[in-house]
Amino acid sequence: MSCDHALWFPHRRLSDEEAGALYHRLCEGHVSEVTPSSSVDAFYSELTAKHPEIDDVPEARIDDKEFCPWSIAFDRSPGHLIICCVWSRADYVGGLLRELAKKYGLALYDPQAERIFYPASRHLKKPWWKFR
Repeated sequence: MSCDHALWFPHRRLSDEEAGALYHRLCEGHVSEVTPSSSVDAFYSELTAKHPEIDDVPEARIDDKEFCPWSIAFDRSPGHLIICCVWSRADYVGGLLRELAKKYGLALYDPQAERIFYPASRHLKKPWWKFR
């Protein structure tokens, strides 16, 4: 089981439902609706400097989820990223992605909660799977 997130440059504000529909189109490979942005590349560079993509992990560290919390390779274009992490690292990864999304001015979509968060958002709701 994995916890998924998507990021893109927010060329316009979308409702949660519109963001969910865009997320599903991105999952199907339709990237024409996202705007290419150097912010996506900068986000990717900082994230993978901290936690390399799963295909770049040395064999000896493949099971080290603190080193590489990803469950599969990222889905990436110049305008978006879809990132899937192992469930045991979901809280940590969610916080890291929110922090970096804010830093680089990217929208962050959480398909588990079916919510979109924008860089100016100060308060992010607790994920639906959190009971406390």
